[in-house]
Amino acid sequence: MAFNDVECCETFQTHEELLKIVNEKMPEEAELYDLAELFKVFGDSTRIRILYVLFEAEVCVCDLAEALNMTQSAVSHQLKILKQSRLVKSRREGKSVFYSLADGHVSAIIAQGREHIEE
Repeated sequence: MAFNDVECCETFQTHEELLKIVNEKMPEEAELYDLAELFKVFGDSTRIRILYVLFEAEVCVCDLAEALNMTQSAVSHQLKILKQSRLVKSRREGKSVFYSLADGHVSAIIAQGREHIEE
């Protein structure tokens, strides 16, 4: 869609009361940046696939690699990003490391995204 395809006001007029409300409710710039960074993590289909596996069960890297037909190295790289974003957590059991969703928010975010695209 070109810029000209977007409908705009015919005259420039601001609505001070609305702007006041918006400015009072707008989060700090640092929070907006963090939110944008979080959504970037969801912008990779491999990471989404990993999260879908983790919806079903806590699994080790070997199981994830097998389920997704990927190398352990590739899965580990994506898990590192997911863990840094606090979307997944891990626990060690003997020589294995098991991963799971960090909390219920992760599945809620994905569910809302699916709902949106299916409308």
